[in-house]
Amino acid sequence: MSADTAHSTPEHGSQVGRSLSRRFQVNLVGEGALVGLIGGGVVTLYRLSLSAAERLLRQITGAAAGSVTLMVAWMLALLVILLVVRALMRWEPATSGSGIPQVDAEVMGRMDMPWHRVIAAKFCEGTLLTFAGLSMGREGPSVQLGGMSGKALSRVLGRKRGEERLLVTCGAAAGMSAAFHAPLTGVLFAIEEIHKEFTAPLIISVMTSSVVADFLVSQVLGIRPVISLAFARNLPHADYATVVMLGLTCGLLGALHNRGMFACKALYGRLRGRAAEWKLAVPFVLAAICAFAFPDLLCGGDAIVEKLMAPRTLTLYSMVALLFGKYVMTTLAFGSNAPGGTLFPMVVMGGLIGAIFGLGASATTGLTDAYLPNFIALGIAGLFSGAVRAPVTAVVLVFELTGSLDALLSVTIVSILAYVVANLLRVDPYYEHLLADLLGVTPDDPSLTGEAGEKVLKTVYVGAGSRLEGKLVSEVPWPDGTRIVTIDRAGQEIVPTGDTRLLSLDGLLLIMDSEYEDDVMLKVGLMSEQRV
Repeated sequence: MSADTAHSTPEHGSQVGRSLSRRFQVNLVGEGALVGLIGGGVVTLYRLSLSAAERLLRQITGAAAGSVTLMVAWMLALLVILLVVRALMRWEPATSGSGIPQVDAEVMGRMDMPWHRVIAAKFCEGTLLTFAGLSMGREGPSVQLGGMSGKALSRVLGRKRGEERLLVTCGAAAGMSAAFHAPLTGVLFAIEEIHKEFTAPLIISVMTSSVVADFLVSQVLGIRPVISLAFARNLPHADYATVVMLGLTCGLLGALHNRGMFACKALYGRLRGRAAEWKLAVPFVLAAICAFAFPDLLCGGDAIVEKLMAPRTLTLYSMVALLFGKYVMTTLAFGSNAPGGTLFPMVVMGGLIGAIFGLGASATTGLTDAYLPNFIALGIAGLFSGAVRAPVTAVVLVFELTGSLDALLSVTIVSILAYVVANLLRVDPYYEHLLADLLGVTPDDPSLTGEAGEKVLKTVYVGAGSRLEGKLVSEVPWPDGTRIVTIDRAGQEIVPTGDTRLLSLDGLLLIMDSEYEDDVMLKVGLMSEQRV
């Protein structure tokens, strides 16, 4: 902030601040819509490509079944695909895994991915892996493709790094929205899991991006959700004991899901030399076997979803087998750093857990099997909440999949219980662990949180004539471990830099370690105290 600006009249400064703030917010909404258009377009093409690849896979493997010659030819084709995917991963290493941790790191400022290479490589890798039949989902890659679309727009418009991170968040929301056909889920996932900040300009721009992306994909692929669940009737409150049991079970299984995934990744990490270079071959071999022995386990899980839409055609044992097989295939693919997502397979496994629990409840308590769709939805929310630790997103996801608020109470109960149980078991949240692994730190490392210990937020106002008034932020001897998050000036929010000058009546939002809260507030209070 310049000296002229700092010493302008309060009325003039307020007007300029409001003008700049309003213009920025409007621009951000407009840019969010552009990100939604670009990111939604990229993800729509990605979904079309994946659908075409899976159809071709089913046709080829169906025709080759029973013919040794054709089966061997398919194995050779898988070897070629494996070599191409390995080459793409070496060309752009940032595409390994689902892509969501990379977007997290980009928003944090810990990565600077080349957007054009990431989009090209991830698009091709995802299509090839689907054609090969690996148990990988589209949501993680869609988030990365959307995020990089936001970064592309930022670079074209010449935006600074701070605004670029906001556009990356908008792109992530657009990607999730287009992948799941669920715009509110895209908004909450981007804010709850990626940006982890709730401000009006951010929420409005992210929502704009998500809605535009959903509208675009709806025009191309239709308005039907990825998983369409319809409740025959509401679950009676008298049977909510089963809801509580399902929430506790999903919390336990969510923790086990994460622990198994992390253990598999660590096991792959022990490989050295050529074995490490060829770890991607493990899920390819498994996919080759399943293509002719267990075809329902291939790809993200759309074949299983079709069967879940008519759960009465499945037996309890077949559901358990599908759940176990899907988890093994997804875990082995995930551990190898294959460039695909695990979120949709997780949703499919959650649906299977709910269906298994519903059939069990029907057999033991006499509850009618008309409630199976309810339990499928509850299982999806429970496993998502237990593994990802985003209970609000889990509730909204089920709402958008069902199009009904009838199950709001039961879904909320399951999501909260699963969240609490998984936390009590002290297993890391899924994407936070992957982010820490990507950055080479533990989740509670100071480099991620800024400081050690639990954080608290406090607001302090700059008094007229105080020692803080008129000083640059960099000139103030702030207590150790204390940072200014935002400055509230005349009703407008300012993100400070070292050159920001503090003015009278500024509201300073400070973040500090709770252990030193009293000491920090005493020192800052003395500096901000008004002098008569």
